[in-house]
Amino acid sequence: MNLIKKLEENKRLNLKDGLKLYDLDLLTLGKYANKIREEKFGRKTYYNINRHINPTNICKDVCQFCGFSSSRKNPNPYTMTHKEILDTVDKSIKNGIKEVHIVSAHNPDAGLEWYLEIFKKVKEKYPQLHVKALTAAEINFLATQYNLTHQDTINKMVEYGVDSMPGGGAEIFDEKIRKRICGGKVSSDDWINIHRLWHNAGKKSNATMLFGHIESRENRIDHMLRLRNLQDETNGFNAFIPLVYQRENNFLNVKDYLTAQEILKTMAISRLVLDNIPNLKAYWVTSTVKLALLSQEFGANDLDGTIEKESINSASGAKSAKGMACDEFVSLIKNSGFVPIERDSLYNELN
Repeated sequence: MNLIKKLEENKRLNLKDGLKLYDLDLLTLGKYANKIREEKFGRKTYYNINRHINPTNICKDVCQFCGFSSSRKNPNPYTMTHKEILDTVDKSIKNGIKEVHIVSAHNPDAGLEWYLEIFKKVKEKYPQLHVKALTAAEINFLATQYNLTHQDTINKMVEYGVDSMPGGGAEIFDEKIRKRICGGKVSSDDWINIHRLWHNAGKKSNATMLFGHIESRENRIDHMLRLRNLQDETNGFNAFIPLVYQRENNFLNVKDYLTAQEILKTMAISRLVLDNIPNLKAYWVTSTVKLALLSQEFGANDLDGTIEKESINSASGAKSAKGMACDEFVSLIKNSGFVPIERDSLYNELN
């Protein structure tokens, strides 16, 4: 069956199909991706009112693409106290946040209890807040550092109040690329299995893909297919988030930056290949606000949220350090011809 016929009939796509999608022109891709988006969501675009907190940038790993962790590219190490973290949450509660998103570096000096007590203290003070925390990379680091299994670590997360997992640490699953960009970090197989265990505990997570560095298009499609296979098994992913590589202050020295067309094509292809992951997020932090808004026409139905403060991607050049005001966020969605819908962390519609 030829590719267009498969798209017309919503047939499942394979690796070869995924690669051929890149040969289609952008508007054709957009047409088919938008068709699926509109069937599922109409003109709705989701956002949430959230706060990102990155409690430490001291990291035992040196990922080549990272400008956040303390190194000679970022010689300003820090570790927040629990009081500083709670003070931050206190301020953000006044802005109506529904979610606190906590992701850190892999700090070997902080201690397991330092990590876990953050979630417990936030949850005890604000039981209504959804705590999204610990990437699979952090879980693997904590398990290795403190002689725990992945399952032990997940059990502790649940015990200490973590509600859902972010999708970070996936980067690109191909191990050859992984060795070059984040050698020593969680393996692709372990990343997949940690999310499997989390889903088996009855919890939801997100999935990411970092693209636009040294990976190939085939690496991207392979990455999507591995996620699709796990979703067939567990149905535990809420959203897929293609993250655009940020090229400042890191060790990869990528010269050729992605074109807007390549970013939009990858967004549309994500919608077409990942037929079982409901939500496709155009994360404005890495794609820029303008491209995120345009991505609504190429399959994306979610733009993430207000964030308030963002440290990881802004350390590598993203214009996201101060987040975005909620009324501005809503206006941008409306002005682009879509209907802004505030959601909670599990995609229940709030307003």
